[in-house]
This record gives sequence, structure tokens and C-alpha cells, in this order.
Amino acid sequence: MKDTRRGAETLELTSESLLAINKSGLQVKFKIWCLQFMLITKLLWPPLVYDICSSTVEAIEAKINKYTRKWLGGSSGSFTMLEESDDPVVKTVQPSLKTGRKWKVTEAVDEAKECLKLKEVIGQTQTDRRGFGSTTAKWWSKTEGKEKRDMIIDEIRNKEDSTRVQKAVQQPQQGQWTNWDTAIQRSLTWNDIWHMAPLRISFLIRSVYDLLPSNANLVRWGKKDDPTCPLCQGRQTTEHVLSSCKVALSQGRYTWRHNRVLQELASVISTGKGEIHPSSTSSTVFTTEGGVKKWHGGSITINTHRKGLLDGCDDWVISADFPE
Repeated sequence: MKDTRRGAETLELTSESLLAINKSGLQVKFKIWCLQFMLITKLLWPPLVYDICSSTVEAIEAKINKYTRKWLGGSSGSFTMLEESDDPVVKTVQPSLKTGRKWKVTEAVDEAKECLKLKEVIGQTQTDRRGFGSTTAKWWSKTEGKEKRDMIIDEIRNKEDSTRVQKAVQQPQQGQWTNWDTAIQRSLTWNDIWHMAPLRISFLIRSVYDLLPSNANLVRWGKKDDPTCPLCQGRQTTEHVLSSCKVALSQGRYTWRHNRVLQELASVISTGKGEIHPSSTSSTVFTTEGGVKKWHGGSITINTHRKGLLDGCDDWVISADFPE
């Protein structure tokens, strides 16, 4: 059986056990004792044996915390509502929230509050490609309760996202996705991938993440000492080889395939220009209503061998954008 199935079974066991303890009719202290020394001890075994994902473990913890707060008479969100409480005694309580060494809740929340207050002083600014008035700004001084808490959470999340982007920009290979805003999206279906050569698929993937063996990458990997381009003496990166070398552009290397295809098209069109195919003539027979008198009309020329718009035309001018 897969480990994912074991995780689902453990989560289901937690829900059933908590529900059974809740309906047992015991006092609160005995329910907490059953939870601590019976259920939690039993739940510690599956994560040690099976590879249960962290999201399943977090879901189990959330269910345990929910029933614990319910049995102790606390609110489901009491730990996030102390500062906004109407009770002056509860409002002055400063709980000690233990976190890791690199991130502290109190410092992060205080910094988020200061950022929100500073944004209110600065006012609404343009931060994306949408125009003014497309979004509604929320100000710190005009919100309260849950809306303030949501603003703090969003501000902390935006700061963490900004930190990740700053770190990704400094990574030459893994951070290539930060430059994809102006890239043209290419749609590849399974049918296209199936008919592609393996080397072509590898080239496409490596070119996206700048992993092709250009001179700059070879120097970074310790395979070469000189990163310059042999044509223009510039730094030879993947972008330089594919579209930025001035010497290759002046020599027509970037447009060679396009020019060859265009030359073949122009040659075929110029060959077919002015060709006149033989025509056939036929006469129309008219008959009266009673079917007695008949006479033949004039001959009408019908061209039955026309193959295209250029048949029979000799005044067409062909213009092709060939390099000089």
C-alpha cells in the first residue's frame, strides 16, 4: 500500500478517535489525558514508519488543536485575537510564541504593521500594469478586527514572496523564470513532443534555463578559460549565440533558413507565372416549352484547366525580400 494511503488512514483514525473521546462523557481533564497519553502516542508511530507528507501532519495537528480548544473552553482563534480583545486584561497579555531562529513572529508582525502604516502615508501608487482605479486600497487606520489581521498576513506573505524573488534573481540558472515576463509563450502538445527528436527537446529545455554549452557557461563549469565569442569578441552567452551577435547578423546567419524557404517559394511562383493552359469551347442548345423548335446559341469559351490565380496572367510582378 502506498504511503499516501497510510497518511489518509492516519488522518481518518485521528478524526474518529477525537470524535469518540468527545462523545465519551468524561470530564475535561480526563479527555485531555486520553488525548495526550493514548491518542498522540498512537499517532506518533505512523510518521516514523511511513513517508507521510507534511500537509497531512499539519491537518492532524489542526484537528487536535480544534478539539483541545473546544474542551478547554477557548475560542478557535483565541491566539490571534488577544490584541484586538475588548477585555483590558486579555489585551495586555503578551504570549510567548516560540518559532525558529531565523524567523520570529513578533518581529515579523511589528514590521508588517509599520509597512502598512507607511503605505497609508505614501498613498496609493502604481505597482503593476493595471491602471489607476482598477483596485481598491485598504488603509490601516480605517480597518479593524479580522480585516486588520488579514492585512498583516497578506503583508507578511508579500514580503516573503519578495525575498524569494530577490534570491531567485541572483541565481543565474534557477532564476531564469524571473525574465519570462516578456517571453513569448510556446504551446507544446504531446503530439509535438512525440514527433520531436530527443536532442531537439533537450535543446529547448536547456535553452530556457541557460544550460547550453556556450563559452560563458563552459567557463562557469570549469571546462574553458575564454568566454569570448570567436566572431565579435563579445561575451558568448546563450542569448548572444541565438540572437545578439552582430557579426552573425551581418552575415545573414540568423535569416539563412528563412531566406532559403523564401527563395524556393519565389522560384516556384515565377515559374508558374504566365503559363496559359488550353481552353475548350462548347455551344448552348435552346429548346422551346413544347420541345419542338431547337436552335444553337453562340459558342462560349470555358476554361476547364485553370489551376490557380496566376493562370493566363503575364502582368504579375514578383517581389521578394532577399538580402542584398
